[in-house]
Amino acid sequence: MDASLISSVVAATLVAGTPLIIVALGELIVERSGVLNLGAEGMMSVGAVAAFAAAFTGAGPWTAAAVGVLAGAALALVFAYLCLSMQANQVASGLALAIFGVGLSAFLGKSYESASLPAVPVPVIPWLGELPFIGPALFHQHWLVYGSWLLVTGTAWFLDRSRGGLVLRALGESPAAAHAIGYPVIAIRYMAVIYGGAMAGLGGAFLSVFYTPLWADGMVAGRGWIALALVVFSTWRPLRILVGAYLFGGVLISQLFVQGSGLAVDIPSQWLSALPYIATIVVLVLISRNKATIRLNSPASLGQSYRPES
Repeated sequence: MDASLISSVVAATLVAGTPLIIVALGELIVERSGVLNLGAEGMMSVGAVAAFAAAFTGAGPWTAAAVGVLAGAALALVFAYLCLSMQANQVASGLALAIFGVGLSAFLGKSYESASLPAVPVPVIPWLGELPFIGPALFHQHWLVYGSWLLVTGTAWFLDRSRGGLVLRALGESPAAAHAIGYPVIAIRYMAVIYGGAMAGLGGAFLSVFYTPLWADGMVAGRGWIALALVVFSTWRPLRILVGAYLFGGVLISQLFVQGSGLAVDIPSQWLSALPYIATIVVLVLISRNKATIRLNSPASLGQSYRPES
């Protein structure tokens, strides 16, 4: 492979990993608060169709992205009410949210099937974008790619260096102790869940408006589940989410390259399409073998309902 092809693969990998980073970081905040929301696939799907509908009816791409954020946050609010206020089971509610969101997006997007949007122009950073090899790969990207890097840095700083992050982690470890010293556990968890939903909506909007500006039923294609897996893969650490997202993105882009180049004519295309998900499962199995690491970093109260005593 020549340098230009490798540069193109790297550039495509960064783009493919961006929605995973955004969604996984949102879910990381949710789980650090002690709440387990498995509905990322549904929230991404609803955010994708809402953003596409807004853009198709004349809204600008950033306005459409904001609509996707609101749609994801609204769906997360329903989950928060069921699990935090009504004390519903978090696993069952999250799975129901995922199924409902995928079905709702299919219903709402029926009239937009196969419709497309004008491609959003990709900015080129002056001087840096003209550098050989790394210029096209790193400095000819959409702003949300750079925004995802800032999100990783900001999330790491928030969790490790800020007072708010320490409070959030305290809720994930012992909500009863946090309540005993005066922190509003339910209110903080509400904010964390809504933030996670907003990030899932933004990830969906990135897919339908910026990445592939069209609408097709099932276009999220399991990325919400991959984002959930990335949180475990990272052992609840933001920087590892970045690595995991680009690992998945790299495998995804590589199999597309292999299919397009005809290098694996004897291998069914279905096997190649499944390769990124198989790689994710293998990595999770390898990580899960070290139970001590999982227990050390997993929030102690993850998935457990809590009602403050008056």
